[in-house]
Amino acid sequence: MDVISPLDNSVIGKVKLADKDEIQTQIAQAKKAQKSWGLLTHKSRAEILFKFREILLRDIDSIAEVITKENGKTIAESKAGIMKGIEVLEFATSLQNSDIGGKMEVSSNVYCEYQRMPLGVVASITPFNFPAMVPMWTIPIAIAVGNAYVWKPSEKTPLTAELILKAFKEAGLPDGILTVLQGGADVVNEIIDHEDIKAVAFVGSTKIAQTVYQRATQNNKRCLALGGAKNHIILMPDADLDVTGVGISDSFTGCAGQRCMAASVLLAVGDVDKHIEKIVQRSDSQILGETMGAIITKEQVDFLNTAIDNALKDGATLLYDGRKKQAPNATGNWMGPVILDNVKAGSEAATKELFGPVLSIIRCKNIDEAIEIQNSSPYGNAASIFTSSGPMSLYASQRCEAGMFGINIGVPVPREPFSFAGIKTSKFGHGDITGEHCLDFWTDMKKITTKWNLQKDHNWMS
Repeated sequence: MDVISPLDNSVIGKVKLADKDEIQTQIAQAKKAQKSWGLLTHKSRAEILFKFREILLRDIDSIAEVITKENGKTIAESKAGIMKGIEVLEFATSLQNSDIGGKMEVSSNVYCEYQRMPLGVVASITPFNFPAMVPMWTIPIAIAVGNAYVWKPSEKTPLTAELILKAFKEAGLPDGILTVLQGGADVVNEIIDHEDIKAVAFVGSTKIAQTVYQRATQNNKRCLALGGAKNHIILMPDADLDVTGVGISDSFTGCAGQRCMAASVLLAVGDVDKHIEKIVQRSDSQILGETMGAIITKEQVDFLNTAIDNALKDGATLLYDGRKKQAPNATGNWMGPVILDNVKAGSEAATKELFGPVLSIIRCKNIDEAIEIQNSSPYGNAASIFTSSGPMSLYASQRCEAGMFGINIGVPVPREPFSFAGIKTSKFGHGDITGEHCLDFWTDMKKITTKWNLQKDHNWMS
């Protein structure tokens, strides 16, 4: 399969697609390799993760360059994605000291303890928009606790996966513990249906997330599938002007809006026109190819233009149109920031995930109206408020229905060990995909009870 760069639509590489026979062979090898890998201590597995971290930091420039070529991000964004992945990697290395089980004397000379046991072979399907970061949410933790890991990266960004696999091999990861299977929906289905895959993680659109979740659970597998988003930011009149301008603009223009944490809707409460002017100024300063990256495909650019036209037909006004910004390459997939004002609540622009640098402004009389609009969304990934009032921020954080909430933060991604995941139709399954709340997803808890002497206590029940 040819790998196409969104920067100029040139062919930048080729990858071999996995067929059914290869999938069967690779999963069988993973199952065999996991038996000995799962018996190692946390410390032994962590040694390889530490070496892997050193290699990523050593090669961050070359890996970021590949991410930029196949995804369209700026180099700075590509590096930031790797560093966020390393943050999760560092949490995985800490498990050797923090995830130590527990033991208690429950009766005289009788002990109960628990141990985390790996599931065996697990799998993950990851999206194009963060080809290094999203896989690194799950790979280090899943293999740190003793699993073998099968990874199906996005067919739009397959080259980064090959580099990560190469780095793991250099770090000393045994063959079969990390397997990369390139391909499309047919490969996904083969993975989900395979009897030796015990758990499936997924990040992508809500439609596909729900399909993956239903198919995996019908096959009696654990599944945690993160879906789409329509993130709302509540803007109050007392918000700091400079914090607002940078925070909200960078939220919807960063990664060209192609991230599930991007601001999609600005709920403007009261007189906040001076704040919106700051957002416009910041958006106008963006330079395509330098501070803003490309859109993944030409089809997505066409989709965004149609969505903008539909919003204008629905009565929205075009407050800022960055689509005429100079693109670094006319053959690439480029779009500058677009800000729509007076968007109607319930319209397509207010409710549909667009996945691009488009911000829809809905004018609200008060904070309760803003919260009601936010809560009416079927998505529940993230929400934020920009205000200088502590009580107001608390009021909103307690009432907004979102798995992640920010106060004066446009992209409220938690730092490890605080975990990542939304609620409602932004997530299918239980638990979070990172942090300590993901550990139960990747492991079984084995309970061990020990007695060496004849028991005379009346409180012993076995």
